[in-house]
Amino acid sequence: MEYLIVIAGLVAVALVVGGAVFLRPGRRAQRPPVEPGPTRGGGGGATAVDEAEATAPTIERAPPTEAAPPAVEIEQPPPGAGRLVRLRARLARSQNAFGKTLLGLLSRETLDDDAWEELEDTLITADMGAAVARQVTDDLRTRVQVLGTRDPAEVRALLKDELVKQIGADLDRSLATEPHGNRPAVVMVVGVNGTGKTTTCGKLARVLVGDGRTVLLGAADTFRAAAAEQLETWGSRVGAQVVRKDEGTDPASVAFDAVRQGIESKVDTVIVDTAGRLHTKTGLMDELGKVKRVVEKQAEVDEVLLVLDATTGQNGMQQARVFAEVVNITGVVLTKLDGTAKGGIVVQVQRELGVPVKLVGLGEGPDDLAPFEPEAFVDAILGD
Repeated sequence: MEYLIVIAGLVAVALVVGGAVFLRPGRRAQRPPVEPGPTRGGGGGATAVDEAEATAPTIERAPPTEAAPPAVEIEQPPPGAGRLVRLRARLARSQNAFGKTLLGLLSRETLDDDAWEELEDTLITADMGAAVARQVTDDLRTRVQVLGTRDPAEVRALLKDELVKQIGADLDRSLATEPHGNRPAVVMVVGVNGTGKTTTCGKLARVLVGDGRTVLLGAADTFRAAAAEQLETWGSRVGAQVVRKDEGTDPASVAFDAVRQGIESKVDTVIVDTAGRLHTKTGLMDELGKVKRVVEKQAEVDEVLLVLDATTGQNGMQQARVFAEVVNITGVVLTKLDGTAKGGIVVQVQRELGVPVKLVGLGEGPDDLAPFEPEAFVDAILGD
């Protein structure tokens, strides 16, 4: 009996000590297993977790804000008038060898046959063309002999007169960019890729904006993705609208939309940049002809400007003849005239195409496109 009492006491002590250890601070008592409830959406009652999620307020997160693109500062280009005079020094530098050679020949004490022949050769190497060079030399020689002058200043003045006469001081070089009532003037710019055609469109927009005009640019050269991007850059700098579409789009549809938007926006001038691919004359004729016909359903095309690289010589003239056969060119833009001592290309281009040079590019700067002025041009190449 006493043994039983002792054993019972030991068991009781063990139970008390074990419970104390099990329930000491930092240790949780185990919960009885919970019967799994019905899954969500299964038609049964929701668990406490489900109810808490259902009643919790929904926090709406604001969409991340995108950083605003930096504002493009609108520039105010200089007016077109007097640009060639301001750029005369740059032109004179590039034509310096040509002018010095001419004046050096005419300053000789004796102007014999060899001197006149050398003068003619110099004019030919300046891309003036053999026929024109011969005519200038013969006319100048006759005037010098008739007047009997040997004064270098007088001979130089006579040479200037002959060159200006060949360039054509009486030609109409004005650009038809004035709006017509409720419609803008439309200018199509054509030429082979690589001549600076798209850049010329942007620079022409700057000339017009500098003269107080409003301009819209149409990126109808859809075969070259960079062309539309270039135009947008040029347009954004002077606040001009730009109409463009995806690469490969029908150029005529872009030109049509550009003119339509120009009419709706009441701008003064729409400038349409066209594709410059020269695969075959037939393909070029179809493409440019279609662009012009589609545009003329809304507005007359006032100017078709052909862009030529002044450094290409006879190759450029062959390209010019093809374009002249395709569209009715009204004027020529000579680019890269600053990089060559061959200013005679002006005369040759005008004789070949029967249209005046209206604009010249004299550098890579944004305002290096200038209206062509024959007397200022001749003064520059003669170093006056």
